[in-house]
Amino acid sequence: MASSPSRKQPRYHGIRSRGGKWVSEIREPRKTRRIWLGTFPTPEMAAAAYDAAALALKRADAVLNFPSSMDSYPVPASMSPQDIRSAAAAAAAATALQRNEEADNSLKVTERQKKYEYDMTMMSSTSLASSVGMDEEELFGMPNLLVNMAEGMLLSPPRPSDYPDSSGNSDGAESRLWSY
Repeated sequence: MASSPSRKQPRYHGIRSRGGKWVSEIREPRKTRRIWLGTFPTPEMAAAAYDAAALALKRADAVLNFPSSMDSYPVPASMSPQDIRSAAAAAAAATALQRNEEADNSLKVTERQKKYEYDMTMMSSTSLASSVGMDEEELFGMPNLLVNMAEGMLLSPPRPSDYPDSSGNSDGAESRLWSY
């Protein structure tokens, strides 16, 4: 891959950007005709399509964008433009699949790392709370827990049913509970 430091997008052989998408084409050796390889959503897919076509047309003389992937590119059934185009499309699809798998693996690693960091933070927070005497209610997001419990304790006890303010009937058993 040849890259220019002044560009944000990577620069590959045989591709260009057109309207936010990436197109790829290749010139047939010793001819002026070009074979249209297709339009792709990413520059890597377009570059892989070019590589597959370049291997089919130029063999050992091919300048590849991804030389390490040379063995994984599909071989076209014939040298016809349709077969070269379909082999290029298969190479681009394989690149997209590989890229999605790499992104999924990267996402899983990131999620595991975040969970580990969260667990370590919680472990250090709880050990710090127990050793320093921090307020665990504040640490676990329950600053009003004790206040709410205290308000519950301030409620007056239930009144017996034969109490003058009470309107219910009673057998008199509850009146002994609160009598002094």
